Amino acid sequence: MEKKRILTGDRPTGKLHIGHYFGSLKKRVELQESGEYDPYILIADVQALTDNFNNPEKVRKNVREVAMDYLSVGIDPKKTTIYIQSMIPEIAELTVFYSNLVTIARLERNPTVKTEIAQKKELFGESVTYGFLGYPVSQAGDITAFEGQIIPVGEDQLPLIEQCREIVRKFNHIYGDVLVEPEAVLSSGKRIKGLDGNEKMGKSLGNAIYLSDSEEEITKKVMSAVTDPNRIKKDDLGNPDICMVAYYHNLFSKEEDVKKICEECKAGKRGCVVCKRQLAQNIIEELRPIREKRAYYESHPEEVEQILKEGTKKAQEVAKQTMKKVKQAMKLDYFE
Repeated sequence: MEKKRILTGDRPTGKLHIGHYFGSLKKRVELQESGEYDPYILIADVQALTDNFNNPEKVRKNVREVAMDYLSVGIDPKKTTIYIQSMIPEIAELTVFYSNLVTIARLERNPTVKTEIAQKKELFGESVTYGFLGYPVSQAGDITAFEGQIIPVGEDQLPLIEQCREIVRKFNHIYGDVLVEPEAVLSSGKRIKGLDGNEKMGKSLGNAIYLSDSEEEITKKVMSAVTDPNRIKKDDLGNPDICMVAYYHNLFSKEEDVKKICEECKAGKRGCVVCKRQLAQNIIEELRPIREKRAYYESHPEEVEQILKEGTKKAQEVAKQTMKKVKQAMKLDYFE
């Protein structure tokens, strides 16, 4: 039975954090090990430039940082193809072709695009770049270049996949049944809140624990986590439902321990400092094998380079075959 191709990816704008770990990375390893799929993971450096166009060195550096994070959590390059977006020119070609099939008005109506433009108001002001507005078109190129069949996404990303499906249907209607229409599958991964309670976790907010953080960094960050603001003294009755330390205990502590922690907090029998130290230790222990594996790759950059080269080479061959079919259908195969 032929394996279904499953596509995922990340924009290399920074190292990956525990939000990525619970949100997608653990699931990617699970899917990889199931043996049912042909997984491809895209490091989307071109798309990272849409809002980092003035800082290319940052994007370039983070390509390898993200690759090391993948490898450290258990992504196996023998089972999963890891590749760099900018090294696949066919994606850019498809983006140009698809741009003729999508109106500006349709892009402006895309809920995900509208939300992200609002979030980037400080960067763009009133002048949004074509590259940022055209993100869904570029993503359609990412997916269709590799005939992606299954695309795991969060709910907020569903409009992007639907726009890709629209592009595929319109292309196939005009040029024949050439492209594979992808299926969006809602990711079962959790969206993790930041240490400050913010729904979004990220470097710019200073509320994230990174997979590569040292024990000291993890402890320092946990000790600064937001707790019940009404709890002043150790013996005050606490409310774990509004405490980010309790929230993170649910992620990193045993179920029976979480129950005990919450009971003691409500009864005023557990201090926040003790609670935070226990949490920090639990996080350190869970991330320890990841940090150790990452340390190996940090000291063997040539291996990371080789993995990226081989994965990208494999991806290039697949994209070339797709482009050959596309150009034949569009009557652009002049000398073949």
